[in-house]
Amino acid sequence: MKKLLALVLAISLGLVLSLGAFADTGPKPSVRIRLKNLPDGRVYGTLLSEKESTGPYSYDPGFTPQEWYEVTDTEIWRAFQSYEDTDGFYFLNELWDCSDGSLDWTYYPPNTFKLLLYFPITGEWLSSDVCGSYAFDSYFTVDLSAEGGLALERSYDYGGEMLGLIGRIAVTLLIEGLVALIFGYRARRVLAFIVLVNLATQAALNIALNLAAYFYGRWLLLVIVGELAVTFVEAVVYRRELPRRGAGSPSEAVSYAILANLVSAMAGLALL
Repeated sequence: MKKLLALVLAISLGLVLSLGAFADTGPKPSVRIRLKNLPDGRVYGTLLSEKESTGPYSYDPGFTPQEWYEVTDTEIWRAFQSYEDTDGFYFLNELWDCSDGSLDWTYYPPNTFKLLLYFPITGEWLSSDVCGSYAFDSYFTVDLSAEGGLALERSYDYGGEMLGLIGRIAVTLLIEGLVALIFGYRARRVLAFIVLVNLATQAALNIALNLAAYFYGRWLLLVIVGELAVTFVEAVVYRRELPRRGAGSPSEAVSYAILANLVSAMAGLALL
């Protein structure tokens, strides 16, 4: 068992070293809004906040944009700073040119907000009802041709996430199946057992990671911990069950679990 633990820890070292440039960063919440059927001309937008600050952003009527801001037109900024929201929401001095049909607040957006759009050609303002983030990365769509003003509809790609989950499990089964063949595990009942174990462990791992990503973001540390847990479980199961099925020795079974999960984990990290 000590050797098994040592081998599993070796995986963690390999994964940590592979993270390299990613180790000093973590996921940040976001709100991404797609604007459909925009009129011709420039459109500027922001998210008005229920609170006076969020992350590095705060309410400051005297703020002046710097040259690195996406929008530097002082008149546009002054228009937003002088806007008075009927519900008392705040402009946090974060502003986008939304003429391309998108508004992406990708670093600590307000949790409770209102979408505000400004059309400088006509001087028209459009404001949505109060909305809130519903996931770590919240997606919305707004159709400006629809009646009733700005109505934000949730547009999280649940179908895409499900296909991605199925795809990751399928790729893992393929990789670990190929490694099994390299180890000489060719008997049908042995391969069938490996597939069943992998289906159980990888389904549990990927569902857990998807739920964590939905609510808390895609933390690489969670991926590492999950992969280590799966490796340990599979090593214990294979060490006991594969020799009973006439497939090599316990040590070979453990080595297979270690190598198969290391290869599949590295492939998964490469796709991040």
